[in-house]
Amino acid sequence: MKKIFTYYRLAKEELSKVIFPTKEQIRNALISVVIVVTVITLFLALVDLILSASVSSIL
Repeated sequence: MKKIFTYYRLAKEELSKVIFPTKEQIRNALISVVIVVTVITLFLALVDLILSASVSSIL
């Protein structure tokens, strides 16, 4: 039983050391991720379009 209380106390101490992100940090990270994913998606779509056009012209 003493091990359980010790584990709980240590877990609570460690959790108090955690720094959670603010809403603004989460929003900024979300915007950054959306922008990066959009840019990569557009790039891959352009590469796919160019490659499919070149393959269809060859065949």
